[in-house]
Amino acid sequence: YRSVHGRIFTLPDPCRLYPAHDYRGVTVSTVGEERRFNPRLGGDLSENDFVGYMRNLGLPHPKQMAIAVPANLRCGRPEREAPPEAPGWGPLAFTFAGFWELQPEWVEEHLKELQLVDVREPAEFDGPLGRIPGALLLPLGSLAERAGELAPERPVVTVCRAGGRSAQATVILQRAGFAKVANLAGGMLRWRARGCAVEGGSA
Repeated sequence: YRSVHGRIFTLPDPCRLYPAHDYRGVTVSTVGEERRFNPRLGGDLSENDFVGYMRNLGLPHPKQMAIAVPANLRCGRPEREAPPEAPGWGPLAFTFAGFWELQPEWVEEHLKELQLVDVREPAEFDGPLGRIPGALLLPLGSLAERAGELAPERPVVTVCRAGGRSAQATVILQRAGFAKVANLAGGMLRWRARGCAVEGGSA
C-alpha cells in the first residue's frame, strides 16, 4: 500500500501501466485509472481498508499454472470476451474489478426489499460516518461463519467505508451460495455524499 501510494501514485495521471498476471484481459491502464478505480488501493480506500481486504481474501497457495500458461499463449485475452449477463433483480453494473455493484440512490429506494450487510468493524459502524438504516453488522473477518444469519433467497447488498472490503464480501457470500449479491458502489462515503439516509454518525 505504501509503496504504491508513495511511488506509483505520485506519477502523472496519463502515465501508462502494463499489468502482469492479469487474467481478465486488461493489457494497459494508467496511473489515473488505478488511483480512481483500483479495488484494493484506489479511490478513498485507506491503509486499514487495504489490510482488512488482504487479510480476508482467503486465497490458497497459488496453483494457477494450468490457467496462467494457456492465458499467456492467448496473449492474455480472456476466454469470455463479454461481461456476464446482468442478473435481473436490480440495475447492476459489472465493475472493472469483476464484481456487481449498485448505486446508492437505487439501494435507498429499495431498502425494504434488500438485506444490507455492513462489513466494517463495530467502532466504524457506530463511528462518524454512521450506518444505513436497517443494516446488519457482520464484520468481514466473521462474515463466512455468520453467513447463515442471512436469507439466501433475498438480495444482499454489502457496504463498508469506501467499497473495497464490501467488494470482497460479495465474493465470500457467493462462495457461501448466495446468488443475489452486489456491492454498494463507493461505500458509506458515497452514500453520505449523495445525501442518502443515515443513522448515527456526525454532520
